[in-house]
Formats: sequence, structure tokens, C-alpha cells
Amino acid sequence: MIYAYIRVSTEMQNYDSQKFEIQNYCSANGLSVDRWVSESISGTIKVEKRSLGKTIRKMKAGDKLICTELSRLGRNMLMVMSVLNTCSSKGISIHSIKDNFDLSENINSKIIAFAFALAAEIERNLISQRTKEALALRKAAGIKLGRPPGKSRKKENAYKSWDAISQKIKEGIPLSEIARQYKIHRNTLRNYMNEKESYSTANGAGVEKPEI
Repeated sequence: MIYAYIRVSTEMQNYDSQKFEIQNYCSANGLSVDRWVSESISGTIKVEKRSLGKTIRKMKAGDKLICTELSRLGRNMLMVMSVLNTCSSKGISIHSIKDNFDLSENINSKIIAFAFALAAEIERNLISQRTKEALALRKAAGIKLGRPPGKSRKKENAYKSWDAISQKIKEGIPLSEIARQYKIHRNTLRNYMNEKESYSTANGAGVEKPEI
């Protein structure tokens, strides 16, 4: 099947011109579009959240995707290369009219796959480096890293009140309500209950609860 993809944004409403260009290309090359896919959305939105992503997931090996230019697929190089890499791996060919670019069973597919892997690795390294630099700057500025101390104190206060909490549990009061009363998350309360139960099972009944 042949799919035609059109994307317009609020800054450039050129749906008709894109459709006209695709129709002319297909007419000149003896092609017929089986399905038109269009959307009005920014190219910065992740592909999987766009109609383009849904369309590519439905496409099969041997299908063809036609667009007026590669910039319709995404706003930046990494996003465009991601689309090309996905299509290449699925055996889907892509033709971009203005760029005169063809992605099919040729050397272009292998080059794109390699380039995408390299670009993705560079991007991951850059993100990691920026994170480390930001943490170093915060530490140099005297800002304490990690969980704020107030949150751990709330847990300690709740654990010190375990006898009262245990009684409320026996009375059938929901864990979510108990957790709200002691200002902790219900999962935290449930984890502590499981830990105390495991401790009691291993050491016999009637022992004191473990310190947290």
C-alpha cells in the first residue's frame, strides 16, 4: 500500500500545497495513493503520539510512505532519523519529494541505521554529562542533594506510632485513610507492614518491631 503523509502546523497552514505536490508526483510516476494521512500538529510532538506514529505501526513490509519533505516527519534530525530507522527496520520505503530522498532496500537504509545509533548514543552521553554538571553546580553552591529531610521525619514519626496504627488496621480502617492521617504514602505503610510481618515470622511472635 502507498500512504501519503501531510503535516501542517499553526505557523504554516499549507495542507493544499502539500497534497497538490504529492498528487503531481504520483501522477508523474504512475502511482496511486491508497490512504491519505494528515494532521495539524507541531513537529516537536513525539512521533508515537502523532497520527504518523500510529500509521507506521500499521504499515507492513513493502508499503511506501510519501511526504513532501523530511521536515514533515519531525522538527529535529534525531526525530527524523528515528522515523527513518523504524521504517527501515520494518521494510517500509519512504520518498521525500523536495529532498529527492528514497529509503528502501539499499545502502541508504544501512547508513541511516548506523547514523541513528550513533546520534542516539551521543545524545544519551550529552544528557548524562549535563546532569552531572548540574549536580556538581548545585553541590558547589551548597545545595544539599537527595530527599528533603522533612519527608524522612514524617516516616519516623509514623513508625513510632505503630501501636496506634496497628490498632486502626485491626479496626478495619482503610490503609489510605491511615496513611493520610500520618502524612505518608499508603505504599510506604504497606511496605512497612510487610517488613514487620516477615520479621515476626522469622523471629517468632511477640517481638518488638524492627527500627526503621
